[in-house]
Amino acid sequence: MRFAAIADVHGNADALLAVLGDIRRQGITDVVNLGDHVSGPLEAARTADLLMDCGFPSIQGNCDRALVVTAEADLGASDKAANAQLTPKHRAWLKEMPATLVFRDEVFLCHGTPASDTTYWLESVGPGGIARMAQHADMKAKAAGFDFPLMLCGHSHIPRAVRLQDGRMIVNPGSVGLPGYDHDDPVPHVMETGTPDASYAILEKRERAWSVTFRLAPYDTSAMAALARAGGRLAWANALATGWVA
Repeated sequence: MRFAAIADVHGNADALLAVLGDIRRQGITDVVNLGDHVSGPLEAARTADLLMDCGFPSIQGNCDRALVVTAEADLGASDKAANAQLTPKHRAWLKEMPATLVFRDEVFLCHGTPASDTTYWLESVGPGGIARMAQHADMKAKAAGFDFPLMLCGHSHIPRAVRLQDGRMIVNPGSVGLPGYDHDDPVPHVMETGTPDASYAILEKRERAWSVTFRLAPYDTSAMAALARAGGRLAWANALATGWVA
């Protein structure tokens, strides 16, 4: 079995097209999408149209959930910018997505962790906002009760693969559309990859063991960075252009 995993497109249609082109060049036809499809000051409607046409097995991220359950007045800046572009058809598409999914009977898909779409699985944020790889015991505890050889998550935007000591593998493919951001939960912190390239992962099962290849797809980031800047989102603009928030 061989397939690609994407996550956290965040309305970046140009990055999505770059990744879809790279996936095609790898000869891959099966793709799963781990959520946070459109939220952001970019091209929510165009991105939604592209993804709807693809028809990938997809799950809701925390931002997708917010767009369909939160009153417009209570939406955050990124969700509000996306909401202004979405049609009822787009919202129905987001609403129909499950929070988790099992792909081909052996790959578990979630956005954050199996129990929460707002919690990091493979990272932890400590006092002072220092983000680092989570401890094995914490990652294993979040995987309790999910006996799948391969588990996929997104949310942190950081490409990472961890093989638990019992052999189960957890993979975050990184973010297609937003390589860095600042956030205040659980404390103020920054996540950034240091490259503006769009990220995704290829998963392959060989002789009953799963392997992962991370792919970076370069693209012209100028249009998306300009949109973020025009919307007053300077941290987004910096991250899109450079991979660094500031």
